[in-house]
Amino acid sequence: MWELTKSFRFEAAHALSHTSLGEASQEIHGHSFRAEVTIRGTPDPVTGMVMDLGLLERAMSDVQKTLDHKLLNKIEGLSIPTLENLSRFIWERVQKTGHVVRVSVHRDSCGESCTYFGPERKA
Repeated sequence: MWELTKSFRFEAAHALSHTSLGEASQEIHGHSFRAEVTIRGTPDPVTGMVMDLGLLERAMSDVQKTLDHKLLNKIEGLSIPTLENLSRFIWERVQKTGHVVRVSVHRDSCGESCTYFGPERKA
């Protein structure tokens, strides 16, 4: 079993209320984000690839364009622009490309990240 990870960066602003960080988080402020999408599988015997990364790159590019240099509070379908919701939002837009096992979103300047593993499966 193999895992492949591809990443992209985006710059965006948001405002978060209801945190213990106070006014600093409630005012509109920006971050540099890095998103990583990881797929898992076995290489195809003909191509030698788990997946054609060009297909994943196209899906990721579409999401990047949606988020880059935007006010995240205004992105339809994102809800509250937390790391948690960003990782879920990206997952929902790239999971159709293959066997996505996780999406991580990092704010390296803050030393923060969140990883989404997809919806919970009922036993």
